[in-house]
Amino acid sequence: QAQLVESGGGFVQPGDSLRLSCSASPSLSNVMGWFRQAPGKEREFVARINRNGQYKYYAESVKGRFRISRDNARNTVDLQMSSLQFEDTATYFCAGGEVYYSGSANFGMTDWGKGAKVTVSS
Repeated sequence: QAQLVESGGGFVQPGDSLRLSCSASPSLSNVMGWFRQAPGKEREFVARINRNGQYKYYAESVKGRFRISRDNARNTVDLQMSSLQFEDTATYFCAGGEVYYSGSANFGMTDWGKGAKVTVSS
């Protein structure tokens, strides 16, 4: 089981950019993803990437604004967020697993970080 630690959260204004990073120990999983949970809402999928980075998937709400990437040599997975909106305010979680499954509460992810808070406010 991997330990995941997120970094890079903070306060930004609408339209700003922010980069989240997740460090995995001992290594990244086959599928790595970013999820978020806004106050009073359920956790939702944001983006995921497969082992070699060939396949990337995004939630419709972030498509074109967010970009996920991974560095297997450094055991990190990043989420570059741009054109941030008020609705992007949430705690962002890094997660990893063998297979992504949208039908389960944990999306098939077995390892989770503790989260990084992102607040978009004017």
